[in-house]
Amino acid sequence: MAGQDSVAVVTGGAKGIGLACARRFARDGFAVVIADVDDAAARSAVEELKGHGAGALFVHCDVGERLDIHNMMAETVDTFSRVDVLVAAAAAGSPKPFLDLDEQAFDAVMRVNLRGAFLTGQAVAKQMVRQLAATQSKDAERERPYAIINISSVSAVMASAREVAFAVSKGAVNQLTKTMAIALAPHGIRVNAIGPGSVSTESLKPLISDAKLRAGLLSRTPLGRIGDAGEIAAIAAFLASREASYITGQCIYADGGRLALNYTVEGGTV
Repeated sequence: MAGQDSVAVVTGGAKGIGLACARRFARDGFAVVIADVDDAAARSAVEELKGHGAGALFVHCDVGERLDIHNMMAETVDTFSRVDVLVAAAAAGSPKPFLDLDEQAFDAVMRVNLRGAFLTGQAVAKQMVRQLAATQSKDAERERPYAIINISSVSAVMASAREVAFAVSKGAVNQLTKTMAIALAPHGIRVNAIGPGSVSTESLKPLISDAKLRAGLLSRTPLGRIGDAGEIAAIAAFLASREASYITGQCIYADGGRLALNYTVEGGTV
C-alpha cells in the first residue's frame, strides 16, 4: 500500500491497460494523475476514481510533445507536490505491412511509443531526484519506492510483418528501460517494463470478436485465454512496491506462455 501522499502518473490512463493501472494505484492508496489526449474518456476516468475516494487529476498531454510533458509535470507538482511512480502506458500503432508502411506513419508510432516514454521518464526522474535533494529526512525519502514502469509488449522480441513500427518501438522501449535503470540506480529509482501478450482492451476487440482471429490468438497462447488489463495492472503495482525493491532493468512478460511456445496449440489456426 502507498503512503498517504504517494502519487502515480499514468500516461495513456484514460483507457485499456493505462486505465486499469490508474484504478489499481488508486485502490492501493495513491493519488493518480491521468495524462492522455482523450479528454472525454480521461475526465470520466478521473470522476470514477474520485467517486471511490481517490485523489485524481486529468491533464491533457501529448507525450510526444515536450511542452505538454512540462505542463503536465508542473500541474502534477502544483496539485500533489510530488511524484512517486510513473506508468508510461501511452501507445500508438500502425498495422500496415512493411512494404506499405510510409515514413510518416512510422514516425508517428515512434513519437508516442519511444519518444513519449523517453520524455515522460526523463521528466519524472528529474522530479524524483529533486525530491530526494530537497528532503530534510534523506533516509526516509530513500525508503520510498520510486519506480518507473514502461509498458512494452511481446512484440518487442517477436517480429510482426503487419506491426513493424509498433514492434520496433517496443524493442527500443526495452533498451530504454535498461539504460534508464542503470542511469537512475544511484538515485534509488527503479525502472522496469511489462510486456503484455494478448490483453482484452478496446484495440483488441476487433480481433477477439472475430471467431477465426480469436482462435488464431489462442493457438499461440498456452493458457488458452485472453489476458485481462487488471492482470497487467497487478504487475505494475508489484513493480512499484517495496516487495520489488531489488528488481530493476527488467521486462516482465505477461503473455499466457506465448513467448515460451514454439508451436501452435492443437485446434487453433494462425
